[in-house]
Amino acid sequence: MFATLAAVALPGLSGCGYHTLGAATHLPPGVNTLAVPVFATRTEANGTETAMTEAVVREFITRTRFRVETNSGADADAVLHGTILKQAVTPLTYNAATQQSSSFVITIVASVTLTARDGRVLYENKNYVYREQYQSSTDLPTFIQEDPAAIQRLSREFARQLVADVLEGL
Repeated sequence: MFATLAAVALPGLSGCGYHTLGAATHLPPGVNTLAVPVFATRTEANGTETAMTEAVVREFITRTRFRVETNSGADADAVLHGTILKQAVTPLTYNAATQQSSSFVITIVASVTLTARDGRVLYENKNYVYREQYQSSTDLPTFIQEDPAAIQRLSREFARQLVADVLEGL
């Protein structure tokens, strides 16, 4: 009885979309090493490219079995190139009493391409758009620069989505 039930249930489970950690079914089976060089930037902002690259590397290490390198990728099976196309900070709320903005939104637009060693494009998204809100203090004695923390949060969210997209082939 159990053998019959298992024979009927197992084929149904194999097609339901579940897979093991790091089983990137759409990537070629020979991809074991992934290079993630520091993202390029076309903005004047400083440090965002490093934060985003570090978050992507950390996410690939955490969620996959790939050996991840942070070099140019000469020996890697695939290379992930990213470029920050735009970074803008926009006031979100305005305090009429102080005549200053009290919260802001950082918007980042990035382009990412994953290329195999033979030059084939394995994944590409030329228009990732991410936003993160943060508060600004107008009290100088307690002032804390909040935009670096917002960049870190934005970078983690970007990395989670990018790795999911690459692994799922969306």
